[in-house]
Amino acid sequence: MKVSARNALKGTVKSVVTGAVNDEVTIEVAPGVEVTAVITKASAENLGLEVGKEAYAVVKASDVMVAID
Repeated sequence: MKVSARNALKGTVKSVVTGAVNDEVTIEVAPGVEVTAVITKASAENLGLEVGKEAYAVVKASDVMVAID
C-alpha cells in the first residue's frame, strides 16, 4: 500500500456500525486508543471490514491544532 498521507495508523477493527448509507468504523491503533471514521457502506463492504481484521486509519488534514487545559 502506498498513500501520500503522512499519518497511516495500523490497528484492529473494533466495531462496524452499519447504517443505511454510511458505516461507522472504529479502529484500535494502540491499547485504549481508538480512531473512528464514517465511510460509505459500499467502501466498508469493498474493504471487507469486520471486527478483528487489521486495517489502517489514514489521516489527511491540512491543519492540526494544539490545545491545553
